[in-house]
Amino acid sequence: MLMPGYATSVGTDRYRHRFELKFPGHFREFQGLWLSSIGIGTYLGDPTAACDAKYRETVAEALESGINVIDTAVNYRHQRSERAIGQALSSLISSGKIQRDEVLIATKGGFLTFDGSEPDDPSEYFQRTLIDPGFLRPEDVVAGCHVMSPKYLENQIDVSRQNLGIEALDIYYLHNPETQSANVAREEFDRRIRAAFAALEKAVAEGKIRIYGMATWNAYRVGQESREGLSLPDLLRIADEVGGKDHHFRAIQLPYNLAMPEALSARTQRVDGKGTPVLQVARAHGMMVFASASLLQQKLTDDLPAETHHWFPGLEKDAQRAIQFVRSTPGIASALVGMSRSAHLAENLSTALTPPLNLEQFKAIFNQ
Repeated sequence: MLMPGYATSVGTDRYRHRFELKFPGHFREFQGLWLSSIGIGTYLGDPTAACDAKYRETVAEALESGINVIDTAVNYRHQRSERAIGQALSSLISSGKIQRDEVLIATKGGFLTFDGSEPDDPSEYFQRTLIDPGFLRPEDVVAGCHVMSPKYLENQIDVSRQNLGIEALDIYYLHNPETQSANVAREEFDRRIRAAFAALEKAVAEGKIRIYGMATWNAYRVGQESREGLSLPDLLRIADEVGGKDHHFRAIQLPYNLAMPEALSARTQRVDGKGTPVLQVARAHGMMVFASASLLQQKLTDDLPAETHHWFPGLEKDAQRAIQFVRSTPGIASALVGMSRSAHLAENLSTALTPPLNLEQFKAIFNQ
């Protein structure tokens, strides 16, 4: 039986009050939800029982320590990351340590995935599990790995709900939809997006997801001249046409860090004929923005130039400085950091002992 409930204003506020004195400025309100400025990601790691156990332990510890944003995807570690999260969540809730309405859980669908481990014959596996039951047509697949047709998304939403053990997914992302735009004509891409949005609005109406969005890598960081480049204003227009003024396309995720600041600095979007950074567009439409790759897969955890250290007073580790940059950026709801070890969780979360940079301090980084 799936666990009822979803993240709510009352629940996330209840959670915030348990930690707000310890972590000043750590929780911010977006769309009525109080979210931790640091979230836990579950992308890295081998598809093994040992890694499952580490994720179960670290996710549980994160939820008990002041992180109420969890990010995953059905294809992470062949569905094992979702399952580890579900087990940790179930254990904590059954013991009364947290409540379902206190936690935002986001997952993604779009990439083909195996079930726990790679089968001996991947083609036979996909034929048996997806094509024969009618969830997938071969012509829906691009680049040999990506699908966002309505029946496939409906199936993957249910798979994620079962893996996580919850009735409602707080955010459901289309995972790297630029994989489609780079491989089909733009008119066909728009048709596929329209169909996908209709399926996601249907899932909202059925209570399976609360809101939907797009988790991207290049889509909002590159210009419109690139086939991978996507226009957020155009996508919002399609969402409006599909779901009406109260549509549920309300979140995006993209890489953002000290080495990849394009969300803030690159004018990749066109608004009234002017180039505009995607963060500005998202903020104008009240969208939640989550930063992936806050540490750039650990590449920003050491050896930051010494002259940058004074930008982040009170912090001693480069990983903490990198996280502080992301979570201090106006418009960023949460800095997502992959964490499968308790030691990394403790170090990363200790960043929140120091308040985020104020606007003057943040702007000073760009005036050096």
